[in-house]
Parts: sequence; structure tokens; C-alpha cells
Amino acid sequence: MTTKPEILTPENSQIIFIDHQPQMAFGVASIDRQTLKNNTVALAKAAKLFDIPTTITTVETDAFSGHTYPELLAVFPDHPILERTSMNSWDDQKVRDALAKAGRKKVIVSGLWTGICNSMFAFSAMAEGGYDIFMVGDASGDTSPLAQDAAMTRMEQAGVVPLTTIQTMLEWQRDWARRDTYDGLMDIIREHGGAYGMGVDYAYTHVHKAPERVDHGPRLDPVPAGTRAAAAQ
Repeated sequence: MTTKPEILTPENSQIIFIDHQPQMAFGVASIDRQTLKNNTVALAKAAKLFDIPTTITTVETDAFSGHTYPELLAVFPDHPILERTSMNSWDDQKVRDALAKAGRKKVIVSGLWTGICNSMFAFSAMAEGGYDIFMVGDASGDTSPLAQDAAMTRMEQAGVVPLTTIQTMLEWQRDWARRDTYDGLMDIIREHGGAYGMGVDYAYTHVHKAPERVDHGPRLDPVPAGTRAAAAQ
């Protein structure tokens, strides 16, 4: 099974965040968990920036899994959280209704765990809902690198398209001439984009002579050891 070579746009895609809850994250060993959270929050901020229809679903919050990352919920403070009992989000009618309401067949997925909740949702949404599924591998995680790789491979064989966080955000932007989202995306990248974000900060301040992103205290001139500092004179 293959998917059409169609670029994701803010107009043709929607996104679902599945079970980004602490008890699920505790079991993740395929990716550094702080990196996982960082990528998930970056993806959420980009989804909000580009006005991507967003679904947030949770499983057994009070009985087992705990509350969704507060950093994720802070991006969508008034958004409904769709609670369910099944490991498969597709089994809950609220989720199906949310996806249908968005009216877009390309569904981007970020969730825990990749080989269980993500893959079951992906297969069901493809088979029963006719959706095209795009799996953000570095904003999802599983119990081991082997589990993550096996899940991604199995889904790819079924037609799921693998993505990364940066790839998704830049595909939505597509053209740097789109100024309505340019500055917002650069802010997300500088905060969450790791080495790429550091490079953007450097280019802004050293090449384009833009001001630094944050106000801070004075940078004091060097004073060789043994020399009385000017402030103490």
C-alpha cells in the first residue's frame, strides 16, 4: 500500500495527540523522555500556529495513566480532552466525531506507545475511516528501540507515512515568504529546535544583528585574575 506524494498543508491535515500521560511516558525507552516531551510540545505549538484541527485523547487518567503533560495542555488551555477506556482511540465515538468534524483525511499522529495505541488507531482509522495516517516518530515513543522500530516498520508496510517533528512543521510552512506564520515558527524552532534552533538564534543575532530573545543582566568585561575589578574600586 502506498500513499499519494502529496505535501502536508495547514488546509489538508489534522493532528491527534494520544496518551501523552506520565505513566505511559515512564515506560518509554526508545527516545529520551525529555526530548519526547520537547518535540511533542513543539508540534502542538506549531499546530496551534497553523490552525491545524487538533484532537487530544487520554486513557484511564484517574485509574492509571495520570494527567496529560501540562506543557501540552497549556498550548490548548480550553481544548476538550477525550477520555476513553480502550487502548485504541478509534473505539471511542468522541474521537471519531472529532476527526470527522475536522473534515480532513490526512491525520498526523503523536502518541504513546507507538506499537500499541498509535498503531491500533492508525490501522483502524485507515481501514474503517479511510484516513491517511502520518506518524511523527520523534514525538512518539515505545518501551524499547526494538519496539519502536518494529512498530514503525509494520505501519510503514501498511501505508502509514513516517515523519519527524521538524519535517512536519516545515512542511506546513513550506515557503519562508509566508510572513503570517514565519515569526511564530521561528520562535518555536528557537525554543524547541535543538541545534537547529541554536543556529537560528546565532544567525538572527550575529548575522542579521537582531536583538537577543530575552532581556538579561549586563555582560561584564573580562578582568584578569589578581586585578581589582572596576566595580570594587
